[in-house]
Amino acid sequence: MMHLLPKTNIDFLKFRKVYYTLFAVLLIGGVISFCTKGFNMGIDFTGGTMVQVKFNSNVEMGQVRDALSATGANSELQSFGDNSYAISEKSTADEVGVVQARIEKALNTLNVPYTVLQTNSVGPAVGESMTERALWAILLSLVFIIIYVAFRFSNILWGVSGVVALFHDLFAMAVAFSLTQREIDLVVVAAFLTVAGFSINDTIVIFDRMRENIRLHPKMSFRELINLSINETLSRTIITTLTVLFALVVLYFFGGEVINSFAFAMLIGCISGVYSTIALTTPLVFTWSNGQLNDGSNPVKAAKPAAKKISAEVKREEAAAEGYAPAKQKKVVTKIKRTRKTKKN
Repeated sequence: MMHLLPKTNIDFLKFRKVYYTLFAVLLIGGVISFCTKGFNMGIDFTGGTMVQVKFNSNVEMGQVRDALSATGANSELQSFGDNSYAISEKSTADEVGVVQARIEKALNTLNVPYTVLQTNSVGPAVGESMTERALWAILLSLVFIIIYVAFRFSNILWGVSGVVALFHDLFAMAVAFSLTQREIDLVVVAAFLTVAGFSINDTIVIFDRMRENIRLHPKMSFRELINLSINETLSRTIITTLTVLFALVVLYFFGGEVINSFAFAMLIGCISGVYSTIALTTPLVFTWSNGQLNDGSNPVKAAKPAAKKISAEVKREEAAAEGYAPAKQKKVVTKIKRTRKTKKN
């Protein structure tokens, strides 16, 4: 396995109260932002007007976008090839004519003949339906993730902890869009679901290492086992995340306006996902388990009573051996020593 970092021995659980405090601050700050600034929902959710045009000669998308931006309106532009474009703006049903007139005025500045193919109005009922479907898609994905993780690791606490971390990531993305007032459309919703898959994958890698270390180190305390698992997977986590971030940075700065919001959402989500896996998922597993493993029994503490039981049993046999004749007593004591050695192994 490739290691980007040397072997580390960081006590991540030591700072779990700090992680919980930061999570609480994010929740409070996010709620305040949602109530004061709200979200800038796209035409997919709010409804609006879509005008499809076709130019008689070649026109670059950048030229069309610049012409529309000069009007001061926030227009969405989509190319269909063959010099055809769909231009969408938020509006009510009564504003369709006004929006179309403004778009045509902007396109006339290009001095290229064009034909308006169609003008459609997307009503709010369609927007509400899309909003509901998007929320259901996110909620169902979280529910199935809980079921999958709980089934795979035979512990529902691990599944719930993973989903709390996912909620943290999605909430952080939502706060970022609320603060920046970037438009949220179905492409951004796809970014939210992509981040959910990316984040839970990193969580499962650490959970797998924890399960393996439980088998390899049965006498290790649960706290040491979690820290060991995070440290062992830290190099892999950083390599994977940096690889994704390099691609996202390129898309964000050079991918164009069409996927800029998607790249922005993915950047926030990937960074938050790595943080939450280390700072929320495993600390929550430790806290909710009261520092104990699976069924509530600490593997270290559970081994001590068994040792005392063996010792008490041997002492009783030794005391009983004292009633034998010296020759017989020697054979019994030898047998006791062999029994003790076998049980110890």
